[in-house]
Amino acid sequence: MVAQGTGDGWLGIDLGTQSVRALVVGADGSVLGAGAASLTGRRAGVRHEQDPDRWWEAVCAASRTALAATRGARIGGLAVCGTSGTVLLTDGTGRPLTPALMYDDGRAAAQGARARAAGLVVQDTWALPKVLWLTDAYGRGRVTHQPDVIVTRLTGTPPPADSSHALKTGYDVEHATWPAAALGALGLARDDFPRVVRPGTLLGEVGASAAGATGIPAGTPVVAGMTDGCAAQLASGALRPGAWNSVLGTTLVLKGASRSPVRDPTGVVYNHRAPDGTWLPGGASSVGAGALTARFPDADPALMDERAAAHEPSGAVAYPLLSPGERFPFRAPNATALLLGEPAGDADVWAALLQGVALTERLCLDYLHHLGAPLDGPLTFTGGAARSPYWNQLRADVLGRPARIPEQTEPALGMAVLAAHATSPDPTATLPGTADRMVRVRTFLEPRPERTARFAEPYTRLLDALAGRGWLPAPVAAHARARLHTDTTP
Repeated sequence: MVAQGTGDGWLGIDLGTQSVRALVVGADGSVLGAGAASLTGRRAGVRHEQDPDRWWEAVCAASRTALAATRGARIGGLAVCGTSGTVLLTDGTGRPLTPALMYDDGRAAAQGARARAAGLVVQDTWALPKVLWLTDAYGRGRVTHQPDVIVTRLTGTPPPADSSHALKTGYDVEHATWPAAALGALGLARDDFPRVVRPGTLLGEVGASAAGATGIPAGTPVVAGMTDGCAAQLASGALRPGAWNSVLGTTLVLKGASRSPVRDPTGVVYNHRAPDGTWLPGGASSVGAGALTARFPDADPALMDERAAAHEPSGAVAYPLLSPGERFPFRAPNATALLLGEPAGDADVWAALLQGVALTERLCLDYLHHLGAPLDGPLTFTGGAARSPYWNQLRADVLGRPARIPEQTEPALGMAVLAAHATSPDPTATLPGTADRMVRVRTFLEPRPERTARFAEPYTRLLDALAGRGWLPAPVAAHARARLHTDTTP
């Protein structure tokens, strides 16, 4: 039952790579309205940019569609998530001065090396190296993350950043501070970095102009969001220690819950701070479903899945990177996509890509186990790829562990959950409790041991190939081999 004064539903907005999604969700998890609008970007080699103005146009279209379906439902609040590591520079009013460098733009390798030399643990595709690249190319500006562009248009004022998006810009979430000395050593002005607040913080209200453009009622509370990976974790309900969510969309993101940070001196695994002060460790790979659309742009996924079922295992072993460079389960800026062996036609290539993502997912869990992360809770699958029943079962088989799939697998649901929690009038409400009420699990998967055994040899081949190229550290490969004949729980 909706608490009095909070509305009939809450709006979650997800700024994805290929589209903006908007969901209006009720207190029991029912979807009252949904909308989507496509996005395009500019890719060329390691370059990946988008036009920030297009984000607003897509938000307006997606929100109006979602709200039209609700037939006048009261909206209790909204939150916005974006792709982790996407950044741009704006002026003091929030007007974009540069294109947005997307999460996997790889042009800032030299700047990443400079940041690490200054003592910061960052990866080349993180936002901070891109801030340096943008400053070198365009001059100074206000450091702005993807959702901040939308919140500025909604409320009329540039907002503070949420700590989730600020993490990859160098923000120290454990001590709640920007590393002023290191930023100064890099020639960056501290004043160009925003104030930071915890996700769920009230940022303002939707103004009249934005209400006219989006259909969102004026006065609707706008709360600070999180990255898309964290939003998907909220949508999965994986918020109690030991629970993990695997988000498979264009790329692969694993996020878990822990009472304390998971320490990784290489920076491959990093820790977001949950709205309630607990920790959300995880990592983001460049492997994912984007490799399927890149290789087979006009394919019918359901038909290809059906044909791929005859190739378990595939005649080839794939490491299906979407773009050069890998971030998780190892850091290798020079890594490239692999296809080892001779696949027997397109169906076998499709099978190799599906299986390659699943094998990478297993390696991610093995790496987390290597670091001592808690893995004894439930595993949930979300993201666009969770719409494929065949791939879901294949992943459970390769991992050798049970998994569950919520009815809604989208980050936009996670933002609706966050908005509902942040605007609740109940001071005893908890974020996991809100998620338990709003996240509906539709499918439970059990691994088939005989299928799991089939993928031991391809997994070994992949480990050997990654280690042989110097990308995967030898101790990590050895740890993964030692766990080969167990499941991916402790």
